[in-house]
Amino acid sequence: MAASLGSRAPGKRHKWSFASSQKRTDRVTELASPPGYSSSLGQGHSEASRETEANLIVKKSWDVALAPWKQVPMNLFIMYMAGNSISIFPIMMVGMLFLRPVKALLTIQSTFKMIEGGQAILQKIVYLFGNLACLALALYKCSSMGLLPTHASDWLDFVEPLQNQYNKMYTAMVQAVLSTPNFYYSTTYDLSHTLQKLFNTTPDFVQMGLMERADQRFVWNHHLMSELSNQVELRKFCLPIIHGFVYIKPCAINGHGFTFALISRRSCYRAGTRMFMRGLDSEGHAANFVETEQIIEGDFARSSFVQTRGSIPLFWSQLPNLRYKPPPTLTAGYNHLEAFQKHFDNQIYTYGNQVIVNLIDQKGPEKALGRQLQEVVNLANNPKIKYEAFDFHHECRKMQWDRLSILMDRIAQDQDSFGYFMMLYDRSVPSLQTGVFRTNCIDCLDRTNVVQSLLARRSLEQQLLRTGVLMPGETIKQHPVFEALYKNVWADNGDFCSIQYAGTGALKTDYTRQVQTGKRTMLGALRDGYNSAVRYLKNNFHDGFRQDAIDLFLGNYRVREGEGASVSCPLTVRRDKKYWVLPSFLLLALACCLCCTTMETFMYFLFWLTMTVLTVMAIVFYGSEFVDFPKLRDLRPRRRLD
Repeated sequence: MAASLGSRAPGKRHKWSFASSQKRTDRVTELASPPGYSSSLGQGHSEASRETEANLIVKKSWDVALAPWKQVPMNLFIMYMAGNSISIFPIMMVGMLFLRPVKALLTIQSTFKMIEGGQAILQKIVYLFGNLACLALALYKCSSMGLLPTHASDWLDFVEPLQNQYNKMYTAMVQAVLSTPNFYYSTTYDLSHTLQKLFNTTPDFVQMGLMERADQRFVWNHHLMSELSNQVELRKFCLPIIHGFVYIKPCAINGHGFTFALISRRSCYRAGTRMFMRGLDSEGHAANFVETEQIIEGDFARSSFVQTRGSIPLFWSQLPNLRYKPPPTLTAGYNHLEAFQKHFDNQIYTYGNQVIVNLIDQKGPEKALGRQLQEVVNLANNPKIKYEAFDFHHECRKMQWDRLSILMDRIAQDQDSFGYFMMLYDRSVPSLQTGVFRTNCIDCLDRTNVVQSLLARRSLEQQLLRTGVLMPGETIKQHPVFEALYKNVWADNGDFCSIQYAGTGALKTDYTRQVQTGKRTMLGALRDGYNSAVRYLKNNFHDGFRQDAIDLFLGNYRVREGEGASVSCPLTVRRDKKYWVLPSFLLLALACCLCCTTMETFMYFLFWLTMTVLTVMAIVFYGSEFVDFPKLRDLRPRRRLD
């Protein structure tokens, strides 16, 4: 049976069985080509495809080779924005500048592996030099931050390493102040006093040296010159230096020549940066206090008009915390009325009657400051102080800057009563200025400069009319050459006052500069957006160093002997772990997001995007720990216990 089964088995086959023993025979079939098809065309198409592929490879190789050169402008911008302070963000930026070109140089062969033969030699050379250029930028940034030993003094063995580091930081602070525009001095004219004050002097005052008789509020080198000025025989060599803005220009209208000058004097009392120095101190000194004098010198007379600006005269702060606009906060436990009275007693003694022009918002976070200031003015009940509130942003919303005429009409009577100073060349004084406008917004920069330029313009027209330069009914608007000069000078004044306080040019200067229309422009709005972004970065990550520099320069902090060796140095700051961990994790999450670029990795992209958002939220939540705070003085407001 077995044999019979075995003999029948080969005969039984299934449909799905495969006959492995069957030999395959190849048949060559002669079939005609389909209509429209030519074998020669197919061969030509293959050759064209290979040629196109070669061109694409060469194009791709050039894209890769030029990529490092395309990064150079962005690297330069990042280097500028990071500043030269030794903090987490500049150091991480330098690390990234080093990491990318070094990694690219180490993997240059694998990067161009897809290109065979010698056709990629030129691309490799371009790629090599591009990464070397990026590496050179990183080395230059390290050098500017003082991280490279570029001088022989860097290798001195007898100096303690920490002392060496601190000395470099103190030197950099002094250099930072001196590099801030603008400082002025004169050997023939007392820049620290107004024309009216120089007129009301005694013979003894004229015999004094320039340093002795200078208005000490505006002498920025008083601390630096103290050892020399204390020696009587050396005082004549001491010259006072003011900080602010000075412009002097010969002009002519209707054939009458005259000299136009604008002088802004920045107070060295309570001097500092935008976010770290606000309000009043216990002595009544205001932050960002600037005296601005507009002078006209003609053939027969000299005249001037003086205004002041200064931070809201209360105890308040607005410390940076990584938010774009931290809410201003009134400092608890301080007597606002007492400091207010001290401040204005000094202002009234120096200038006469006062009109407080308050331009802050009357709603939102600034509302509380305006309400408190109004309350303090009412409590002071001083007949020599008038309060005028004008919500600049609300009244001039949607670029309706013509509505500033509402404010000018309201204070025109006060300006007429204050007058201006005028002295004829026979020493007679037909006019004295009996009061000033003290203008402020939240920063005393942008809105303040616009309003001050309008007040000065009105006074200038009155002075030119009185001296016969302008005819009755004539305005400077009818003289476009001088009007262009006038507007640009006042815009420059706003820019430099803003650079000294906030680190950038002023906002809204397009209104001041526009000769024909005097209106906001889209280009001006874009420029304001850029300046606002730069202000944000500097106020949060660089102004602590700048505030320390100002305090060191003015003598508010004095370096002690043996600092960094036998005596502790305030520049030593211990950072919490989150200061390093959160930014590092943020960079990691961003890098992972950029790596997930295909649909297959979309879920990974969502995950790392979520991690990025959460990390940013954590950094903002702990924002004050990432801000570059001053180290030489603790400027955080504290509640008074007395």
